[in-house]
Amino acid sequence: MGDDLHFSRRWLINAGSAALLSNALPLGTAHSQATKLSDSPGRSHERAAEAPVISAISATLADYVTGTLDRALPDAVLATTKLHILDTLAAMVSGSRLKAGSLAIRYIDSQGGKPQATVVGSQIVSSSVNAAFANGMMGHADETDDTHPFGPFHAGCGVVGAALATGELADRTGNDLLRSVAVGFDVGVRLLMSLGGTRHSPSCMTNTFAAAAASAAMLRLDPHQVRHVFSYAGQQASGMGYWDRDVEHIEKAFDFGGMGARNGVTAATMVAFGCTAVDDPFSGATNILSVLGDKPAPDALVAELGTRFEVMNATLKKWSVGLPLQSVLDSTAALISNRAVRAGNIKRIVVQISAGDIHIVDNNPNPDLCLQHLVALMIVDRGANFADVHDAARMQDPKIVAVRKLVQVMPSDELLIAAPPHQAIVTIQTVDGHSFEQRTTVVRGLAQNPMNAAEVAAKALDLTGPILGTARANELIAAINILDRFGPVSGLRRLLQA
Repeated sequence: MGDDLHFSRRWLINAGSAALLSNALPLGTAHSQATKLSDSPGRSHERAAEAPVISAISATLADYVTGTLDRALPDAVLATTKLHILDTLAAMVSGSRLKAGSLAIRYIDSQGGKPQATVVGSQIVSSSVNAAFANGMMGHADETDDTHPFGPFHAGCGVVGAALATGELADRTGNDLLRSVAVGFDVGVRLLMSLGGTRHSPSCMTNTFAAAAASAAMLRLDPHQVRHVFSYAGQQASGMGYWDRDVEHIEKAFDFGGMGARNGVTAATMVAFGCTAVDDPFSGATNILSVLGDKPAPDALVAELGTRFEVMNATLKKWSVGLPLQSVLDSTAALISNRAVRAGNIKRIVVQISAGDIHIVDNNPNPDLCLQHLVALMIVDRGANFADVHDAARMQDPKIVAVRKLVQVMPSDELLIAAPPHQAIVTIQTVDGHSFEQRTTVVRGLAQNPMNAAEVAAKALDLTGPILGTARANELIAAINILDRFGPVSGLRRLLQA
């Protein structure tokens, strides 16, 4: 680890020198060069460069990102951010053994890269860009990672992946990691809100900006550089909604996690190394909001910065399954507490869910996204842990198949417009003539019904214990609990490698 940190410090020295050089040149040199071009024969269409006018919104956002590491988080925000970091790291560790994660590790191993940052679940130390890419994919290798209801937006996989990679690169502390992750949530959600709707897939596109903000904060870039980072983020932003046709959850892991984390770290490290870009990508006739948004509302980009922390509005999943299935499993878990609701005594199971969710979960071939399978699994097992939820072989278990045949899924227009979204009603009729119904309105893990620290730790242990071993998994949980006092974030490497 010492050699890796020595390399990272040398990278920062080189990057800082390049940035200082570029910052010393742009206005005067660019003006001189443009003037020469405009005075040259045949180049009269070129006009002299003028000092850029920076919009108040861009200036405010850049200043906020720049000040991240010097701004203390309120106690409640600090505590919640710790939970999201732990939950995301656990998703990465468990995801390292799923197909999307294992492919990401093997791909990055084939690419080489300077030893700057940890590739979770492996012994590989690669470049910060490579590590962010792999860890982001692992974070969304299945459906266990956090979400923000606005969008919805899978924030943790991209933001934590980017912040961890640049934190190791810049030799930042655990407290810096907490603050940069919080700012990533703040920027990502506000970017979505400022678009007023978008034709792009929210989670795919937004993580590029969220990861860029977290990375720029970690690298302590100044406001001028932060605006350039967002310019590069805008050029890389993408996201097409056909990810829901990815039957193996590999492209989806890239779209939601790896792509944004990679893009954000790329943008920040390029600027740190001296690359320049457009001074204000959020204003002008063509800008980020006008290109990506349907009805842009620029003021939303900076609304209540420093007082409304979006990590507080994000959701931690109790169950390691897709978001639309959280309420289904909450309802089923409540019903199986009744001893009459058991395999062999069930005549019919009716599950009502939003008409907008049914296409994702109705007989999905992935075990963690298949509504019928998960309801049957929970009834047979009297619960649903991570290993069983992701065991594709159990989709052929005769006991589960027998119960699955009793499950009927009904799309509901009422639940389509219900608030909060993704509600479910599960009704179970028994052979002896009884009927039991459970509607879950606010799932466990939503901001209105949050998981507590003990629940998040238990989930993290379930995800990481089989890979790291129980002792090291508990050590990781303890380290995140004191992350604001932990010291260099590179100290997490030992706990995350396998």
